[in-house]
Amino acid sequence: METYSLLREFADSWVLLVLFAFFVGVVIWVFRPGSTKSYSEPAGIPFRHEDKPASSQSRPAGADAKEA
Repeated sequence: METYSLLREFADSWVLLVLFAFFVGVVIWVFRPGSTKSYSEPAGIPFRHEDKPASSQSRPAGADAKEA
């Protein structure tokens, strides 16, 4: 049997099954009951300074130089 055909058959069956199992595992990991608390802080990052611009203390170093 040719190498390409062997690898193609392997990818069509077992690799597809492994990737599907990985996908299902990631979905279960993200939507598990305890994950809401751990993801609530990162989810609010875009809205952290919604009322006013960030102060110079909370900006990363060198951010002022990029704006000029």
